[in-house]
Amino acid sequence: MNIFRIKQILAVFLLAQSCWLAAAPLKTDMAKSTVSATFKQMNVPIDARFMKFAAAIDFDFAKPDNGKAVIDIDIASFDLGDPDYNREVLKKEWFNAAQFPKAQFVSGKIKTVAPGKLEVNGKLSIKGKTLDVIFPLNVKKEGALLLFEGSLPIRRLSFNIGDGEWKDTSLVADEVVIKFRILAAP
Repeated sequence: MNIFRIKQILAVFLLAQSCWLAAAPLKTDMAKSTVSATFKQMNVPIDARFMKFAAAIDFDFAKPDNGKAVIDIDIASFDLGDPDYNREVLKKEWFNAAQFPKAQFVSGKIKTVAPGKLEVNGKLSIKGKTLDVIFPLNVKKEGALLLFEGSLPIRRLSFNIGDGEWKDTSLVADEVVIKFRILAAP
């Protein structure tokens, strides 16, 4: 066997080994994970949850800057705690869930700012509009799981949420804070 052939075999072996050692996407524990939104209506804080979402997270705690995430949120699962309110926010003036059934976050650059503290850049799409967002993310080990926790303030009117008379921010504030707590395992 010549030296060229040995180098080829070694290269293939090293490539296969590195692929085998690469971090696999994490499995999200949906029963313990939450995505919610907090806003003010007539200056009273309101908390609501998205009951259905999917999180595809590729993360290695040893190399957090290489992480990636895609979060898909089922808009029709928005739960304000009252069936009438739930139906109302799905209408065209609010989320227009018939035309835009999901919201999505896709991560871009992730930067470590301190151990377990990251700055995440990405794209948030709601109601057909995509905007660049930046938010802090805390990551820590919780037993065998990784806990991803953070909050992202947005302006609802930037995504055309609340058209017509609902653009009045004295009724429903423009600022909404999206909060998430996602537990995932390798």
